[in-house]
Amino acid sequence: MLEINATETVQEGSIFGQISTMDHEQLVVCHDQATGLKALIGIHNTILGPALGGTRMWPYATEAEAITDVLRLSRGMSFKNSLAGLNLGGGKAVIIGDPKLKNEAFLRRFGRFVESLGGRYVTAEDVNMKTSDMEYIAMETRHVTGLPQIKGGAGDPSPVTAFGVYMGMKAAAKKAFGSDSLNGKKIGVQGVGQVGKYLIDYLVKEGAEILITDIFEEKLKEIAKTTGATVVDPNMIYDLPMDIYAPCALGATINDQTVDRLKCAVVAGGANNQLKDEAKHGKILMEKGIVYAPDFLINAGGVINVGAEYYGDYHKETVFSQTEKIYDTCLTILEKSEKETIPAQQAAIEVAKARIEAIGRVKLSF
Repeated sequence: MLEINATETVQEGSIFGQISTMDHEQLVVCHDQATGLKALIGIHNTILGPALGGTRMWPYATEAEAITDVLRLSRGMSFKNSLAGLNLGGGKAVIIGDPKLKNEAFLRRFGRFVESLGGRYVTAEDVNMKTSDMEYIAMETRHVTGLPQIKGGAGDPSPVTAFGVYMGMKAAAKKAFGSDSLNGKKIGVQGVGQVGKYLIDYLVKEGAEILITDIFEEKLKEIAKTTGATVVDPNMIYDLPMDIYAPCALGATINDQTVDRLKCAVVAGGANNQLKDEAKHGKILMEKGIVYAPDFLINAGGVINVGAEYYGDYHKETVFSQTEKIYDTCLTILEKSEKETIPAQQAAIEVAKARIEAIGRVKLSF
């Protein structure tokens, strides 16, 4: 295991340059020859508490891409946990490779890397990771959440994440349309994985008109059959007129190639890091009059769920009640954005940083 600390000399364009720019505390590089494990753990900030954030597994095209992802994701977790009022810092892990590589030895080896950090990082599931994977990781470390209920955990956090996204979406709709009702609203859901699937259930109950897209056609067919949603081409989702665009897959879908194509009044989804360039693309959305519900604000239900599990104080009703507050927080952020004429992303970051600074009695640069 190679541990990279943010206090080292910074060179522009280097790894140290990247972690310094976002003010990370650590970037941990994990490698195991026997199992083929290649992983990165980003610890952004631990002022509020242990850095909690899920592990995702993805066949990144390059190692540089994986580094960028883990740094952005872990930074986002600092903001997410702060806005949610949790006593947790921001961290994230990515495992590089095809999810088919996963087996007991592979996952337990990753668990030992997590354990070696002595509780500074707490993991959970994310993209391509399941509760069953957490069971193997838990064989090597207690610093893991999202375990099955039969193992004393809170189970899959995706339903709670989806509920939070739903609350945030309704708040954004209230801001954009004057009413938080989604009845009759045309909503494009990009990505029908666990979070997207549960979100669609809420939208169906409200009577929304739902468009769905994903790179996995079988998932689309199943969801369309059970919900009546309309399947659209993944490349066309940005060009279709709709009321709300809900990105629920990987991040950076709002970028130079897509932002000007959007024909919606609201962007509110479950994906992390939806803005490829948070300053540039957040400003463009504001200038286009599109209400943006910051991703790390409205997708915090999952971390609220696993945070309660980690601290041994899990009550499902309490978790959903706390997640419901995302509605009010989102409205507050959107009001701040409008009043100060700043992008919603910037408004949310300022509020998140203010809490961390107050607790740590420090001035943060990230």
